Amino acid sequence: MYEWYHFILLVVVGFVVGFINTIAGGASLISLPILIFLGLPPAVANGTNRVAIIVQTAMATAGFKSKGINTYPFNVYLGISALFGAIIGARIAVDVDGEAFNRILAIVMIAVVLIIIFKLKIKTTDLKERLTGKHLWIGIIVFFFFGIYGGFINAGLGFLMLLFLHFINKMTLVRANATKVVVVFIYMLSALAVFAFNDKVEWLIGLVLAIGNGTGAWVASRFSVKKGDGFIKSFLIVMVIAMAIKLWFFT
Repeated sequence: MYEWYHFILLVVVGFVVGFINTIAGGASLISLPILIFLGLPPAVANGTNRVAIIVQTAMATAGFKSKGINTYPFNVYLGISALFGAIIGARIAVDVDGEAFNRILAIVMIAVVLIIIFKLKIKTTDLKERLTGKHLWIGIIVFFFFGIYGGFINAGLGFLMLLFLHFINKMTLVRANATKVVVVFIYMLSALAVFAFNDKVEWLIGLVLAIGNGTGAWVASRFSVKKGDGFIKSFLIVMVIAMAIKLWFFT
């Protein structure tokens, strides 16, 4: 049985998670422990979290679009590719033990923060987007594998998506973020379907959490457009370091 304050906690946590996920990523490492604390088995917590992420990414997409940021149809191509990968990842996630994987992911996150610090020096004026031809096909292939991980656990994937879109497709971090949320929305639908089919979703908890996630995502999407790439870069560095510490010391 859930107490009334559990629902308030979920909305507050959801807002924070939605804000962080939209600007950077990794905030599922906040929401998943909360869901487990409320008594959900890990696999059910993982599935339930997908409900909130779908609402979060839908609201973030609307927020970016309201500010004139839209990367269609490029984002849809990547999203469809990731969707097929997510089906595979979600099947793996239904009953897998992830402690050792968390340690590996912590190392990956440290590598990401080093890349951000030493390589995120592309001037916005020097960027010329590469969204067609071979760069589109490279993105489609890579995002299929991103989708496998996204279907599996998803935490931290936003960092890697942003870096890929920034360096390979030469997108500003703001436009990369707008692309990321659409991709996650698309592939998360297939992941949620797999979890739901295996009865690994607590719908009431997921929908309450989604209220917070969606609100946080709407605020973050509009706020990040206003602040620009400099703010996003700083936010990314802080969140990647925090995520790596969490994964390594508090698995």
